[in-house]
Amino acid sequence: MKANMGSADRILRVIIAAIIAVLYFTGTISGTLGIVLLVLAAVFVLTSLMSFCPLYAPFGFSTCKKQ
Repeated sequence: MKANMGSADRILRVIIAAIIAVLYFTGTISGTLGIVLLVLAAVFVLTSLMSFCPLYAPFGFSTCKKQ
């Protein structure tokens, strides 16, 4: 897996995941929607840590700086 996410993309995903987690654990979002968003937040964090987004690969999209 070649990295296809730049630092700005990774930081934005972690921030969004943190916001979703805070909203879920404070009870602002709950039920099925809350669980779905929590899973999405986990995917955001995981892809940020790996610097690879599987959805970018088929389209040849990359937010990394060119070397």
